Amino acid sequence: MFSVLISMAMIIVLGVVWRSWLGAEKAQVVRTHLVKAVYDIFLPALVLNVMWQATVDVNALKLPMVAVTGVIFALALAWLCYVVMPWFVDRKDRQMIGALLLASSFGNFTYLGLPVITQTFGAEFQFVAIYFDFFAATPLLFTVGVIVALTFGFSEQRVNMVQEVVRVPAIWAAVIGVALSVMGVAMPSWLAKSLSLLAAAVVPLMLLAVGMALAWRAGWLKRLPMLLPMALIQLLWMPWVVWTTGELIALPSSWLAPAVIEAAMPCMVLGIVLCDRFHLDASLYAEAVTVTTAISLLSLPVWLTLL
Repeated sequence: MFSVLISMAMIIVLGVVWRSWLGAEKAQVVRTHLVKAVYDIFLPALVLNVMWQATVDVNALKLPMVAVTGVIFALALAWLCYVVMPWFVDRKDRQMIGALLLASSFGNFTYLGLPVITQTFGAEFQFVAIYFDFFAATPLLFTVGVIVALTFGFSEQRVNMVQEVVRVPAIWAAVIGVALSVMGVAMPSWLAKSLSLLAAAVVPLMLLAVGMALAWRAGWLKRLPMLLPMALIQLLWMPWVVWTTGELIALPSSWLAPAVIEAAMPCMVLGIVLCDRFHLDASLYAEAVTVTTAISLLSLPVWLTLL
């Protein structure tokens, strides 16, 4: 696990270096196009390839169940820390609170989780990350997450949450892949080769995008006490909830470790886009991504050792 994380960290660091070399503005443009290519082309190809060949049964429904439980419990604890308790952030700073709630609840389940699952457990467990994210976390993000963002921020345009969900290409790829698997349709060899070739680009491009998203602001040390509850919720509380839930509902033992590791991911990088759209504190969110990503290089091996 440690050697895998070192290899992945090197690609992330390469993204950080590339960002510095390009400059913040150019790097943002490059990262945006890079993420869009992964989001619209490479990731849907991987999801379709995995789900078409995956075995779909009743146990598969348990993965979205544990994912939903983890996200909801994380959001509830974050609400307690940042909305109910007055210790960590001023209640008047609603843009900060909204960003911290999203950062606490939605992990980097695909852009970092999928590479970690692939490199640690093997490609045969990629379906865990796909079920976890596209059948649970992503629909929650564009419903519950959008409600949170609207509560603490605002949007100039009317938001249709159903449209937001159906616009995610990877969700359609997952649904089509599951349908083809259930119907027993064989994948043509030429298509399998094409999808595998596209899918191979996902992991390095995702890690590069993560590195390009990491950034620090002046005075970040003063904001660390504000970020600490978020980091504990994201990296400790959520995986513990998923682990406990998985054992309670008898999640297959071979799936439990990948599911817990998936839940132990740092903050979701795409949340920065959500913060920009709903006028939350995007800079604070970017710091949350940076802090949790750095800590996860230590916390992930600990979780795997415990599992």
